[in-house]
Amino acid sequence: MAETEIDYAGVFQALPGMVALLTPDLVYLDANEEFVRVSGRTREQLLGHYLFDVFPDNPHDPAASGMRNLAASLRRVVETGERDAMALQRYDVESTDRPGEWDERYWSPVNAPVLGPDGQVVLLVHRVEEVTELIRARTAPTGSRARVLEAELYTRARELQEVNERLREAHAREREVALALQEAMLPAPVTIGPHPVAVRYRPAVGALNVCGDWYDLVALPGVDRLGVAVGDVVGHGLPAAGVMGQLRSALSAASRVAEGPAQALDVLDLYARSVAGAENCTVVETWIDWSRRVIAYSCAGHPPPALLHPDGTVEFLDRATDPPLGARLDHVVRPQAEAVFTEGATLVLYTDGLVERRHEDIDTGLTRLAAALEHHHTAAPEDLADALLLDMLPVGGATDDAALVVVGL
Repeated sequence: MAETEIDYAGVFQALPGMVALLTPDLVYLDANEEFVRVSGRTREQLLGHYLFDVFPDNPHDPAASGMRNLAASLRRVVETGERDAMALQRYDVESTDRPGEWDERYWSPVNAPVLGPDGQVVLLVHRVEEVTELIRARTAPTGSRARVLEAELYTRARELQEVNERLREAHAREREVALALQEAMLPAPVTIGPHPVAVRYRPAVGALNVCGDWYDLVALPGVDRLGVAVGDVVGHGLPAAGVMGQLRSALSAASRVAEGPAQALDVLDLYARSVAGAENCTVVETWIDWSRRVIAYSCAGHPPPALLHPDGTVEFLDRATDPPLGARLDHVVRPQAEAVFTEGATLVLYTDGLVERRHEDIDTGLTRLAAALEHHHTAAPEDLADALLLDMLPVGGATDDAALVVVGL
């Protein structure tokens, strides 16, 4: 049997429900026939126009919240890349037959993302089911009962919206407190002799998925030696900030007495087993010795540091990689490796928020990082840190926080 080519444009137009395609800026790109018919708007009135210019709130209803609720849902989809099913909405629509008059309408919307090759939202699928007749049930025999049901459903929908608003406000407050706590606990950059260090922390945008990432800088015993660590706590918000503070302090102390980065991580691994929420956290510890021009390192489930050589070549330090903290039932000594560097090289440590993207293999992100480092290999640490954030993070911010440490060698 010959393979039949599917006309997806025709399928879209024939879909039995109301479906429209929007840009992330909420401009109509397309709408199927059912959407045009039920909404009472022509394709010319829809396509190329801003959603809320076409469908504003009822100006005669001070309590109207449909536009605000729909905008919040679509914004969540853009920011998280996840589908968002909304509660039942009352969203009045201006009558096409009687301009200036508004028809009371009820809708059940679902908004979903269409992701591009880079994992970012490029389109929004806006599917709507009108349930006005179901809610109002205007048939004479059951009219009284239907009006009671309508009032109850509408009241419950409003209550649910209010609960959701309170939850979002509580999350926003927790986010602010967690970020303030994180900022207070993360150390300032350390300069060892002529060796500059740049640090950056970028919280996730529009989400509570913050405060799991951390870094630490320790002046090691001896001359011209620096310990640099970057880690990522499983979880987010205030609990993650608390765990982050405990792990960072423990590793900072262990680094001052350990014989090498692997032993420091051994101590941290044992400590993490007694800290709730520290299981499966990742961390990489590097010790820079300028007198020997050697970097010793050990990695617990974390993306590998990048060593940028003066000629622009990039070496990922991935020869001492082990599972995350507390991942093994029995304690096993962690591996350690060394890398040699020359004057003018740069060491870059980072968390997965810098390189990972939804629905994308991490190797793709590491390749992108190597290309960015090669492109900016002559930049000083402060300039390189800014350039990496600009090149690596999505426009508008990422959905996961990111920490970055750049050390001039």
